[in-house]
Amino acid sequence: MPVQPIRLLGDPVLRKPAIEVVDFDKELRRLVEDLTDTMLDAPGAGLAAPQIGVGLRAFTWYVDGEVGHLVNPRLELSAEIQDGPEGCLSIPGLSIDCRRALSVVAHGFNMYGDPVVIEGSELLARAIQHETDHLDGVLFIDRLDPEARKAAMKEIRESDWFGLDKPQVKVSPHATNGLGF
Repeated sequence: MPVQPIRLLGDPVLRKPAIEVVDFDKELRRLVEDLTDTMLDAPGAGLAAPQIGVGLRAFTWYVDGEVGHLVNPRLELSAEIQDGPEGCLSIPGLSIDCRRALSVVAHGFNMYGDPVVIEGSELLARAIQHETDHLDGVLFIDRLDPEARKAAMKEIRESDWFGLDKPQVKVSPHATNGLGF
């Protein structure tokens, strides 16, 4: 499947909450394949549908050699916390410590509509939380304390890609249900 352009910070689709998937059809399977190919090409530890301009609740991950995906996730977070470096394909070049739950139990569906439960800790838990945030229109920089956020925003403003007048965006080949551009 084709690698898709990744939307960057500033693109409105990244701030819109995604809608639940109701059709587990060929289009959804194509979306999951495109997300996986784009994530692996980038390379990244995860990629959510809004990052390629599709406003649906689906994401992929690649952690510790395992590729997976989840549709319509609901998370149970541990009380234990981890602090560690986090980055985002929609905010290239930035890596900064972010606080997350140490472990997660994620309930959702695979691309065929079968219920699945994914349990993960450390990096997998971080990736699942990060990508689920994308589905809610939340970026990891929103979770930083004020001092770290200020430093992150300074680094972002100084990046080569920030503030481009017209980011190059292709129309998504996927049904966006009016939530993509």
